[in-house]
Amino acid sequence: MASKTLLTCAVTGNITTPDQTPHLPITPTQIANECLAAAEAGAAAVHIHVRDPQSGKPSMEVALYREVMDQVRRGNPELIINLTTGPGGRFIPSHDDPRVAAPGSTLVQPEKRVEHVRVLRPDICSLDLNTMNSGPDVVINTPRNVRIMAKIMREAGVKPELEIFDSGDIHLARDLIADGTLEGPGMWTFVTGVKYGFSSSPETLMYARSLLPAGAIWSAFGIGRFEFPYVALAYLNGGHVRVGMEDNIYLEKGVLAKSNAELVLKAKRIVQDLGGELANPREARAMLNLPARA
Repeated sequence: MASKTLLTCAVTGNITTPDQTPHLPITPTQIANECLAAAEAGAAAVHIHVRDPQSGKPSMEVALYREVMDQVRRGNPELIINLTTGPGGRFIPSHDDPRVAAPGSTLVQPEKRVEHVRVLRPDICSLDLNTMNSGPDVVINTPRNVRIMAKIMREAGVKPELEIFDSGDIHLARDLIADGTLEGPGMWTFVTGVKYGFSSSPETLMYARSLLPAGAIWSAFGIGRFEFPYVALAYLNGGHVRVGMEDNIYLEKGVLAKSNAELVLKAKRIVQDLGGELANPREARAMLNLPARA
């Protein structure tokens, strides 16, 4: 096990809706405040999506990312900022012609998906490698597009967090490490509980971990009711952990979390009860070989 555990908080995501919980942060200020409160509770890193402040729907606007980042940096300069690059990969085929995108499709050029990363240069950004069924739709990340996004991340000096939804994603990432597209051994996150992807089982975690290159830094999390069991499971197997309203909105069965900080505090208690200790942002930066910030 690592000497200390890095806890990431994913504060809003792009799937959870305001109809599901009134506590979901929507505006840049709300998102930034949730990031800062999560850090106070014990998170060393925050994973950030942005939303249209009026509609609450997912957004890819660089200006919204900039506003959130500026507020977080002012409030806590050392907190590790991890921006998503997931939006822009969803495709819904039309019934009449499956080659034509139906309403709701978000698929755009890979350069557009990482524009905010190129401009704002966060500490970390996610890099999805999955092409898979996602509910009734399809998420598409072709090897070509992944290579383009990885190149832009490297040129911007941003560390990619490899988000892994199934075992094929690991094999693709290892090929990209072998040919120099990605730097090894990499920072990996196993996403479990998404329908048609990795299940949230101990066996899944053991298998996924066995495919990683030696020396890899990894974390894992579960969706919905698997969030807190996976905190324990990941920690006990030498990994880092993630919680947040992107993944789960309940503190316990039937009880909505009023904030991301509540989710972080519960995860912190689980790690501590198992004998662990959370890393602070400065310690986590050293762990991930990220530049120190004053």
